[in-house]
Amino acid sequence: MVEPLSQPRRDALAGLLPHWAPTPGRDAIRRELRFRDFSEAFGFMTRVALLAETQDHHPEWSNVWNRVEITLTTHDAGGLSERDIRMAQAIDALLG
Repeated sequence: MVEPLSQPRRDALAGLLPHWAPTPGRDAIRRELRFRDFSEAFGFMTRVALLAETQDHHPEWSNVWNRVEITLTTHDAGGLSERDIRMAQAIDALLG
């Protein structure tokens, strides 16, 4: 089983992941992104999907035209885990 995120790691999240915010009412983090158009948004989602497969950690997300909303949580841990930090950092790296 995956372990939940420790309190010291939780306290460090704002510095580690400045573009991500806590999800109200859940033990999760989220990020909202805007792109030039649907094609760019969908291309980004495709890159994240391939990344998610390599990490075996899949986001909850939605897409409306040029907007993508991503939520990360680890269901096996009952909330945030190191897997979410790694995935968020990898997603941020895709954005440059």
